[in-house]
Amino acid sequence: MAGTRNETNPPVAGLLLAAGGGRRLGGRPKALLPHRGRPLVEHAARTLREGGCGQVHVVLGAAAEEVRNRAELPGCVLVDNPRWADGMGSSLRAGLASLAGTDARAALVLLVDQPGIGAAAVARVVAAYRTPDSLASASYQGRRGHPVLFGARRWADIAADARGDQGARDYLRGHESDIVLVECGDVAQAYDIDTEEDLSHLE
Repeated sequence: MAGTRNETNPPVAGLLLAAGGGRRLGGRPKALLPHRGRPLVEHAARTLREGGCGQVHVVLGAAAEEVRNRAELPGCVLVDNPRWADGMGSSLRAGLASLAGTDARAALVLLVDQPGIGAAAVARVVAAYRTPDSLASASYQGRRGHPVLFGARRWADIAADARGDQGARDYLRGHESDIVLVECGDVAQAYDIDTEEDLSHLE
């Protein structure tokens, strides 16, 4: 929520994209996949907080009401994306819109289905924030991945470019020279939970 920024409300907000319906997982919403006895969305939200994000906004879509009922997300702002089936781009737009008008100077975007990315990687990318024009990304052996940090002055252009399942890919491709790459391969693994075989990564 908007308010006076201080040392307990860092300028980087966490933006968790957790709307996916798990089409290749038999229609099981990714936010509710069990991991260490709790829904996956809880672990991701905690990762953002422990990594140094202030406010955390969570974009919900598939089974949003069930996620609200089953997941414990204290202090998080829950954002409904009724167009979640259109792809990640719609969730990114909904999340950035929810941050507009807050005191966040940047958004740190994390995907709910990447449990191999923990607080250490988030903290490294958060530390790359310099100004509201900042643009930074985790990298894994030199390959760009998540999480990604978007300074607030870039949000409108990123939202305008977000399409389908591409998310911010087109925007990032067009601003490659602006991106600060933050190597995280020694502290995180950037696999996705997309298929039945990927479920072996969950505990």
